[in-house]
Amino acid sequence: MADAAKVTDQPLLDVPDVVWQRASMKLDGARWAAGKLAVTGRAEITGIVDAVADAGHARARHYAEAAVSETGYGVVEHKVIKNEACSRGVVDLYRDEDFVAPRIDDARKIVELPRPAGVVLALIPVTNPVATVFFKTLLALMTRNAVILCPHPAARKVCAEAAHALADAAHKAGAPENAIQVIEEPTIPLIEKLMADSRVDLIVATGGPSVVRAAYRSGTPALGVGPGNAPVLVDDTCDLKAAARRIVASKSFDNSILCTNESTVLAFAGIADRLLDEMKVAKAHICTPEQTQKLRDLLFTDDGFNTAVIGKDADWIAREAGFSAPGAKILVTPVDLVQPEERLVREKLCPVLAFARVTGIDQGISAARSMMRHTGKGHSAAIHSSDERNIMAFSAAVPALRVAVNAGCSLGASGFETHLGPSMTIGTGFAGGSSIGDNLTPHHFVQFARIAYNKEADVAFGAFEGLDPHDLPRLASIATAQPQLSLLAGGGGADSDAVRRELRKIILEELNAVLAA
Repeated sequence: MADAAKVTDQPLLDVPDVVWQRASMKLDGARWAAGKLAVTGRAEITGIVDAVADAGHARARHYAEAAVSETGYGVVEHKVIKNEACSRGVVDLYRDEDFVAPRIDDARKIVELPRPAGVVLALIPVTNPVATVFFKTLLALMTRNAVILCPHPAARKVCAEAAHALADAAHKAGAPENAIQVIEEPTIPLIEKLMADSRVDLIVATGGPSVVRAAYRSGTPALGVGPGNAPVLVDDTCDLKAAARRIVASKSFDNSILCTNESTVLAFAGIADRLLDEMKVAKAHICTPEQTQKLRDLLFTDDGFNTAVIGKDADWIAREAGFSAPGAKILVTPVDLVQPEERLVREKLCPVLAFARVTGIDQGISAARSMMRHTGKGHSAAIHSSDERNIMAFSAAVPALRVAVNAGCSLGASGFETHLGPSMTIGTGFAGGSSIGDNLTPHHFVQFARIAYNKEADVAFGAFEGLDPHDLPRLASIATAQPQLSLLAGGGGADSDAVRRELRKIILEELNAVLAA
């Protein structure tokens, strides 16, 4: 995946005082907002979330056009789909789930109390900027967290515009001020300083390996993801016409900038030629050996993948390589070697797809494992088959945590064309060096305090039905007080005096309660 910012281990320049003061005020504001959200009821949260989703959905096309204009990546129509799916679509999906009320398990005599993270620092990639802004903001709000969005510098304008629109909608719907904020002028030193600040409770990092490593290195709890490099196996039992259509559509979706896109087709030799013919019908250009070499030279340099081709369409890439492929949705490059040493079987965030022949399921599995040895572990894979034995063998052996079956990998592994959690952030688990192995969902933004009774039968379980912790003044005041401490410690914003007065009042109330006990 493209880095959210190129973070290195080299010493960084200091953040100018005035820049840090502005960022520090955002952190203090977020702490205050997080405290307010933590004691907000489900009905109010639902209203806020709906208003934010509607605001994003209403301008999905505008932001899609602005993102393509600013970054030069992707396809407007496809970004509209992602923006709509990551606004109204995500909210509708989780509408029946409650991340606010206590959960009561009478059989196990346990009560679970949702605990939001607090302040979420969300790093936004250049490849899917607005969809990720929508997605992470809504997941944070559903679980009563405040969010500070930190976009890739190359997408900062559109991200800032979208974030301000969401923040305005949230505030009008009753959210506390500063529940949604954005870093308008992100820099590498500022990003690293923000990640290490104690006022941040959780980092959600979507980007390249250096970004994720920096997030983990910060000392702040972080949810990070690894790079993709998805193999797609096509066996002799599948519907070849449907497989070809799905693969071409998937690889061309938004010019292949989703990290779940197919990297290499591994086709059973007996059906390989027919599959290529069907892919031609679906508007794939099958490259000659000379054209394949030209693409190899264009896409990869001594420094790695040529970022200039990220998110460009097939016609543009072909012309840059020195040949013509008019009307092509993707460029297919046949290769003989399916190993990391063959650069074309590595991750490619552009509509160029490697194609190799395998003798059967065993060689297909070996080839998939080999190409993922360098990158892509823990990420995604796909298989087109009607043979459950092949599907099971492939899924068990390939080091991917999500395998899309008879679906395009781009939208299948990311959950938009399957029943996986729809997500713009894909966890790669232990194998990929990620803290999560799932698609990122609201469940990752909340944890639970558990009231656990003695399990002996003669110990009665309490009657907790109907009790709302937010209606208990003492608990509510304690929950609200902690995020405000940072405002007393230093800085603060325009409301800092009012915050201090309120906190002093809370402290006096608590002292009186203790003395009266």
